[in-house]
Amino acid sequence: MRALVSVSDKTGLVPFVKGLANLGWEIIATGGTQKMLEQEGVKTIGISEITGFPEICDGRVKTLHPKVHGALLARRDEPSHMEALAQNGIGLIDLVCVNLYPFRQTIAQEGTTMAEAIEKIDIGGPSMLRSAAKNWNDVTVVCDPNDYARVLSEIQTEGNTSKQTRLELSAKAYTHTAEYDMCIATYMRKAAGLNEKLFLEYDLKQSLRYGENPHQDAKFYAAMDPVPYSLATARQLHGKELSYNNIQDANAALNIVREFGQTPFCVGLKHMNPCGAAIGKDGLEAWTKAYEADKVSIFGGIVATNCEVTKQMAEQMHPIFLEIIMAPKFTPEALEVLETKKNLRLLEVDMTTQATKQMQYVSVNGGLLAQQLDTETIRLQPDMCVTETRPTDEQMSDMQFGWYIVKHVKSNAIVVVKDGRTYGVGAGQMNRVGSAAIALKQAQDSLAEEGKDIKEAGLVMASDGFFPFGDSVETAAEYGIKAIVQPGGSVRDQESILAANNHHIAMLFTGMRHFKH
Repeated sequence: MRALVSVSDKTGLVPFVKGLANLGWEIIATGGTQKMLEQEGVKTIGISEITGFPEICDGRVKTLHPKVHGALLARRDEPSHMEALAQNGIGLIDLVCVNLYPFRQTIAQEGTTMAEAIEKIDIGGPSMLRSAAKNWNDVTVVCDPNDYARVLSEIQTEGNTSKQTRLELSAKAYTHTAEYDMCIATYMRKAAGLNEKLFLEYDLKQSLRYGENPHQDAKFYAAMDPVPYSLATARQLHGKELSYNNIQDANAALNIVREFGQTPFCVGLKHMNPCGAAIGKDGLEAWTKAYEADKVSIFGGIVATNCEVTKQMAEQMHPIFLEIIMAPKFTPEALEVLETKKNLRLLEVDMTTQATKQMQYVSVNGGLLAQQLDTETIRLQPDMCVTETRPTDEQMSDMQFGWYIVKHVKSNAIVVVKDGRTYGVGAGQMNRVGSAAIALKQAQDSLAEEGKDIKEAGLVMASDGFFPFGDSVETAAEYGIKAIVQPGGSVRDQESILAANNHHIAMLFTGMRHFKH
């Protein structure tokens, strides 16, 4: 029995190959692999001794030879194949142990040139893997060091690997070469400016109990390249497994938290819409204000904060039924409080900033939509004002807060805010004045509980899209709104400006909308 060994990643290789050699296997090896094995006392046969041809072109050509691929591809049950090998002096190779040049790791390094990347494109390795994998009925192909123990154990106990193992390893080898080629193709296509094909690579993170509803099957896949503000890389500290809906909601919450950087912030979320959000001088104040923004809707919701969760915060959260709490960190004392609730999911999430633009993919029947994730939010400036009444500094601050929040509310979206917290959220209505009415009525009710008159509260309003008519401004005026931020851009913008002027409302046009479907 003979094994051909040629690896870039040499993790765990020596014990595996020594185990084969101790069973009487001949070991064929290439270049650096042969040198390492010989240093470890493993007797090997150089690839050039097999092919009768030297390695050339700086090692680019060494295994692309009939004495290698004939030895791998020949069917043992086909007499003509075996006769061809005998006539050409080709001996069988029964096992291939190959992994590939580190192309992905190379291009991930900052400053890598294309010339450097090209030299990490493996040619002989994928060819050997594919040949061995095609002939899996007779040949064992190993490309993952995690499989060494299993393969060696079967050979030691049974004399060879089982047919099922060889089939599984064949599928794994083709997956390995497909991923490798996809990475190279993506790199080269980007360099060439081509975009008519889209290659995506995701690994199964977990199977879910069900999807949006119990009759729907669902799985959660994670992207190969980790990013911050991601459930795929979050560390679950406590609680039952996440559901499909949990993941959707938690992802929406993290996108809102991303807006605030290091400013202490907290948001409560239900059905992918914020029900209460606030900034504070610290995490405790941000949480308290967010909870008070909507004590009803937060029931059964998700909480996300960019602050470490302290014992004080945990004690205030504990009495409330929550599905998930997410934060960059929890103190041990906070965990002690929260872990008394068996099902409450506690997630530690990487919330570091990242300048790289991310892509967002949404499936549709028979297709896929791709767009850049909406991470850009304009900083409001006084010269954006289009009305006679100018906003105060306090109103500018509140409008900025509202502008951060409204972009994450399902369109048509209206948010009413004051003092760095939400008072009303109108989401997903078929007309904008309807969303405004919902948000304003909610704000009125919230203020009434505090014994305050909405018309005296000095609230500001944010809209994710322009007002098609002046009716939304008129509705806002009825509730005493003092300032409005919206994108502008309607052919009837002048109606809204006139209405704002009539009611002494300051209004800003950002020139950027944030629809969220």
